[in-house]
Amino acid sequence: MKYCFLTAAVLLAALTNCTVKPAHLPSEPTEDDVILHAWSWSFDTIAANMKEIALAGYAYVQTSPANTCFVGEGAGLALFSQPGDSVMGKWYYYYQPTDWKIGNYLLGSRSQFKAMMDSAAKYNVKVIVDVLPNHTAVDHTAVLPDLDAAVGGHDKLFHANGFTDITDYNDRYQCTTGKMGGLPDVNTENPDFQKYYLAYVNDLLSLGVRGFRYDTAKHIGLPSDPLDSLAERNNFWDVATGRESVDGVALALPADSLFIYGEVLQDLNVKEDEYAEYMLVTGSSYGHALRKVLEQGNFDADSLLSWHHKASPDRLVTWVESHDTYANEHESAALTDQQIRIGWVFLAARQHGTPLFFSRPAGSTRQNYWGRNRVGARGNEEFKHPEVVAVNKFRRAMHGQPENVVKANAGAVAGVERGKAGEALVNFTSEPQSVDMPTSLPDGSYAANGAEFTVISGSLKGTLAPLTSYILYAK
Repeated sequence: MKYCFLTAAVLLAALTNCTVKPAHLPSEPTEDDVILHAWSWSFDTIAANMKEIALAGYAYVQTSPANTCFVGEGAGLALFSQPGDSVMGKWYYYYQPTDWKIGNYLLGSRSQFKAMMDSAAKYNVKVIVDVLPNHTAVDHTAVLPDLDAAVGGHDKLFHANGFTDITDYNDRYQCTTGKMGGLPDVNTENPDFQKYYLAYVNDLLSLGVRGFRYDTAKHIGLPSDPLDSLAERNNFWDVATGRESVDGVALALPADSLFIYGEVLQDLNVKEDEYAEYMLVTGSSYGHALRKVLEQGNFDADSLLSWHHKASPDRLVTWVESHDTYANEHESAALTDQQIRIGWVFLAARQHGTPLFFSRPAGSTRQNYWGRNRVGARGNEEFKHPEVVAVNKFRRAMHGQPENVVKANAGAVAGVERGKAGEALVNFTSEPQSVDMPTSLPDGSYAANGAEFTVISGSLKGTLAPLTSYILYAK
């Protein structure tokens, strides 16, 4: 999580021998699923839209942080207010914990969270919750008494280095113990903190949560990282993923029955492969490469055949854009909804990674990124656009089929073949593209998204409309 301001339970057996694996269904781990990031949607809003989320082909919905948080700007509910706005607020206050209990003023109460979970169970959608044990609110005096008492006092809540600003993000000591963007760094190695935090996680699991996104994961030390002077061992990830218990408390469910991934944004000295031993990690560099292709309208603008990551692609959560690339420096916000769709179709059609679809604000335009500018509201309609739904369902239908990525028309068009069972075609450009390209599809005529294609002797012919995708299934 980058910032635009200053700058219960069933104990595990044999914990130390657990193997951490990506998990979708405990009996059948796959890479067929897609995640909807319901960014800044309230618990009530997610519950009300759960049927549509399921019908659109999402196996998971990811919520924004559910923890007690700092109340800023008069508890206003603007996504991002400017001086003089009638409604004040900032979306990022839910990334400023003041306690580890379910419920906050931005997204809803514990009872509303439970109602959302009941809706998810009804429609067989699994819920991932964004969690952020790395830091507290900028105003650390807002931390609530229960948290201070649980960790042995306010001074025991933070690293010794926790109030020193990070000046070099590639220095692992600074990165894992220092203050990021004005946010004091929590002593995640304090066993009392670990126990208190696990109580929160296990409460979420008791309500049916089946996954976690760890915000700022690269800012929490690995066993190989330097120790803060107040830490004896860098063992947070062993505790968080159920390899260890702390004072008799452990993760309430096996890690391999959950979908756990960390926001490990890539940089020069990030231990991507070591983090990937504990959990899935974010493929941020691949997202950057894909956005470059979309901006230039050319498959050859960057390498999309490489995953740009030390970890194997089955350990990656992928995206076209994230809430950070959209909401912070607006790196991806200028891309049109059409471009995002095309990128999503290409990404979700691929065999590996677990793609996450970011829900942009309702009413947003390329001139007004905040749209109607309200926390709690549903995002725009793109999460259920027919092209998005088509590829979500294609991905699941192509279970186990190997991929082959092909291009045509000097990179204007790309196809993702999945064995001989189907193919996704995308036109990256704002011009129609007539293609005559190799394919593994059987001979025959194919209709998709208002267009007709023919395959004869391994050659696919047809015309793709500008910035449009087509899903073809084998006859």
